[in-house]
Amino acid sequence: MGTPLPEWSPPPAPDGQVLRGTYAELAPLSAEAHAALLFRAYAGHDAVWDYMPVGPFSSASQYHRWVRDNAGQADPFFYAIRNLESDQWEGAASYLRIAPQAGSIEVGYIAYAPALQRTRAATEAMYLMMKWAFEAGYRRYEWKCDSLNAPSRRAAQRLGFSFEGVFRQATVVKGRNRDTAWFAVIDAEWPALKEAFEAWLAPSNFDENGQQIERLGDLTRLVRVSSDPSL
Repeated sequence: MGTPLPEWSPPPAPDGQVLRGTYAELAPLSAEAHAALLFRAYAGHDAVWDYMPVGPFSSASQYHRWVRDNAGQADPFFYAIRNLESDQWEGAASYLRIAPQAGSIEVGYIAYAPALQRTRAATEAMYLMMKWAFEAGYRRYEWKCDSLNAPSRRAAQRLGFSFEGVFRQATVVKGRNRDTAWFAVIDAEWPALKEAFEAWLAPSNFDENGQQIERLGDLTRLVRVSSDPSL
């Protein structure tokens, strides 16, 4: 028999509130507000879409149509990401497989332009989405990726997700088999992860050149209950 949860009730679905931190701002994705700027940030970097179910996009109009057709949905619920240090819209991500009755929600469709990758804004965007989910009352926060996508698997662990296994032949993406690696954070782990994120994001953790002093992966390692054996 599972642990009784007498105080728990299903959380709300994402409501589109703007999520803003020190380095990143997330706003509901809009074709009119974001598509042209994001396409410009992605232009010439088709590798961004290698493991995605969509893309690459051959023209600004094609990407605009995709954003127009997908923005504003309840699930996936897409955000555009603005790097506050460059004041540019440089990425997108979504909540998906949103299951309030189970208390489960996933982060995915993460498409960071090279300008956003490996920045404080990139990390803070993931922190802000995780923070919203747990503060809203979700019990489980998931990350799934193609098992061949080593950078995504490393990113999940750096962000504090625990490895839960690989679902073999889980789906077909762009005509190719996909084995899916599963990672998750649960609500009991969130307080310690929140402290790790806040310690890493603190201005005192960066030198005068903006280089990190303490690595986030070192801070989250103590929280993860399992590690990805492929890394």
